[in-house]
Amino acid sequence: MKKNFFSIAAGVIASSVPVSMNAAEPPVVEMWRLDCGTIEIGNLDDYSDSFLYPGRSMEFTDSCYLIRNGERFILWDTGLPKALEGTKEESGTDRMSLNRSVIGQLAELGITPDQIDFVGISHYHYDHTGQAADFGSSTLLIDRRDWDVVNARQDLSASFTPWISGGSTVQTVTYDHDVFGDGSVIMLKTPGHTPGHRSLLVRLADRGPILLSGDAVHFRENWSRRGVPGFNTSRAESLASMDRIRDVADQLGATLVIQHEPEDIAKLALFPEASH
Repeated sequence: MKKNFFSIAAGVIASSVPVSMNAAEPPVVEMWRLDCGTIEIGNLDDYSDSFLYPGRSMEFTDSCYLIRNGERFILWDTGLPKALEGTKEESGTDRMSLNRSVIGQLAELGITPDQIDFVGISHYHYDHTGQAADFGSSTLLIDRRDWDVVNARQDLSASFTPWISGGSTVQTVTYDHDVFGDGSVIMLKTPGHTPGHRSLLVRLADRGPILLSGDAVHFRENWSRRGVPGFNTSRAESLASMDRIRDVADQLGATLVIQHEPEDIAKLALFPEASH
């Protein structure tokens, strides 16, 4: 009798569940690749502490990314400073240029800075934070160890003025950080280039997972030869982070996009088209 009672009760409960209680459709996730500058590297040997590239030069792309999750947006890295727009500037053996500002590119999509919920920073270097201050209404997402460096160095403060002043919201992260809480966009711990360096995992429905490198690796040969720049803050952490990126990409079948590598960013849709 107990078995029959529970069977009947379970049937009544199941039949009474309304259709509206079914799981909601997941939000659409799409990503735009933004042009955030070009850097002509005059001395590529700086990018290996093992003298892998003597006498060589290379042109780096400086790419940033806009990611939409439903009605929410994250801007990943902000490129070279807007003051470079339409000009070239030399720094040592390097030459930098910027064709279009991030705000200008977002305007082509009909998006204004105040619509950007989060600005995610892979690390504090100038070519990844140059236009961050234009998004002071956004919550800054940055690794706690990198944020400690930013607050200790006056030469880095200009890019972070809205948040250092206390007028804007900053969220420091310690572990891997799920930006939207649904696994679609995750800031991965990949230290070594800087103490709190991060890479970004983006799960797209059609393209599958995309793994944005930040500067955990700078170009394809650097990746295959496990080259560690002499200016990285930790050689051991750099190599461990490369191993982690390789393992994550293999496990998830993710496409690695090295943000400074022209061949890699070409894997994604050309602006203003989005990758889905």
